[in-house]
Amino acid sequence: MIRMMMPAACCQLARLLLACALATLASCASVGPRLPTATPEEEASEGVSLGVRTLAADGRFEVLPSSVVGQRLEARRSDQPLSILALSGGGATGAFGAGALVGLARIGSRPEFSVVTGVSSGALVAPFAFLGPAWDAEMTAIYTEGVTRGLMQPRLLGAIFGSSAYSGAPLRHLIDRYADDEMIAAIAREAAKGRLLLVATTDFATGEPVVWDLASVALYGGSEAKRLFTTILLASASVPGMFPPVAIRFRAEGGVREEIHVDGGVTLPFFITPAPEDLPAAGVGGQAPQVRVVIDGRLRDFPHAANANALSIFSRSVSAGLSRMTRTGLQSAVAASRQRGISLEYAAIPASYPLHSAFNFNPNEQRALFQYASSCAESGRLWSRAASVAEQRTADQRVASARVTCPADDRFIGRFAALER
Repeated sequence: MIRMMMPAACCQLARLLLACALATLASCASVGPRLPTATPEEEASEGVSLGVRTLAADGRFEVLPSSVVGQRLEARRSDQPLSILALSGGGATGAFGAGALVGLARIGSRPEFSVVTGVSSGALVAPFAFLGPAWDAEMTAIYTEGVTRGLMQPRLLGAIFGSSAYSGAPLRHLIDRYADDEMIAAIAREAAKGRLLLVATTDFATGEPVVWDLASVALYGGSEAKRLFTTILLASASVPGMFPPVAIRFRAEGGVREEIHVDGGVTLPFFITPAPEDLPAAGVGGQAPQVRVVIDGRLRDFPHAANANALSIFSRSVSAGLSRMTRTGLQSAVAASRQRGISLEYAAIPASYPLHSAFNFNPNEQRALFQYASSCAESGRLWSRAASVAEQRTADQRVASARVTCPADDRFIGRFAALER
């Protein structure tokens, strides 16, 4: 009898020790290094408008207003219209944007974009989108060959004693693997033509978005170019709480600065730079600019229950907040583009597509989403745009006959694009 009771006694003791440990850890929840706050000088230097941090010839960053960026692009463009690609954040669903780009290239409908912008996972795809189809094999491998497996590496007690629940090392290694000297040199060659590669981060101290001109970093070159390039990409994709904040050290007016940055998706679901109001209007100096936005997520979710665990609840909450913020940003972009006569098309993942989590890097699901987006792009059923009534009826008929619902088939996405002027 005594021997039979020993395991039960041990279990009770283990539970007691675990409860004590959790209580101790909870009392230490405020333990951890203190992150820096903005200095009065930094707060005064950053205006409310969203400028672009560009690396100048003297090795220091300067902030250029959107209007100046637009003027420079207009001065350098040839007979081709300005074209902008904006890639949103989305975590594991970055496979959607990557697959869409590959599909567009296969049917010859992917232009050489004048500007490519990216946020979070979109920032990681942006360099490949900027360099064009010649780099599609590398981008395809990331999402179809299990390269993203192991990105979510738990830090055990890191969420309590450290700055994140997961290690940032796997993500840094992934970025270092692809953003090598060859890629940076290729981006520098394209930057010399006047093209722009922009990614956004969030300044942790000020809580404001920051747009970085990575093309200017590549063009400047030197021993520090790769370090700065990869650090900014890492910061843009480092979801706060999930991955550690990233320190970015750079030269600016007034000397060397070090700032702490996190995921750009915290403050921007996506961004269009130059802003639509700073782009040439339709009929001015040739063809109107073309803007395309890839949303690596849904514009709405079907109601569903979440599992009662921290990651599931966090993921569901982030998804709901992002979809709402994305719709608001997209509506503003559509309205601004219409005022200027600018063509704006966008794609998003339909609510009917079986997504499980923005942080699910299961190789099979990554591959399936990539191939889904690629096939939809190849079939000409990717983009949505402001449509006439006749075009909307045609789209509705296509939905009825299609086996798979692509972004352009989704009634909610299509009717969102056809909002009243």
